Amino acid sequence: SSGINAEWPLRPGDEEDDDPVPLPNVSAMILKKVITWCKHHKDDPPKPEDDDNIEKRTDDIDSWDQDFLKVDQGTLFELILAANYLDIKGLLDVTCKTVANMIKGKKAEEIRKTFNIKNDFTPEEEEQIRKENEWCEDP
Repeated sequence: SSGINAEWPLRPGDEEDDDPVPLPNVSAMILKKVITWCKHHKDDPPKPEDDDNIEKRTDDIDSWDQDFLKVDQGTLFELILAANYLDIKGLLDVTCKTVANMIKGKKAEEIRKTFNIKNDFTPEEEEQIRKENEWCEDP
């Protein structure tokens, strides 16, 4: 996995240096989970570079990751933020796929309920948006 390298380059004398490394956007609990994920995936072969022309899949999350990501929404979103901040693409991909699977196939109202999102559209605005997006609705 990219991002955190277990073979961090040490300089002479660094092993006695126990100064904390500031990670202002990552809590200790989330960092522990990130490290657990990285250790599990350390021997994974590198993923091919993203090709914008290839359809993105969300049904290819392995069972270990599925179990690992059975967490509350707050933790899941903190993992997404940490993976992004620490530039750990594999973890960012799998956490975002997990959220995509939570949304897939649901109507707007169901998504709002799942993620506790307030509907701030008037009925008229909602109807206008529905009309503008009819082309993407299932028949």
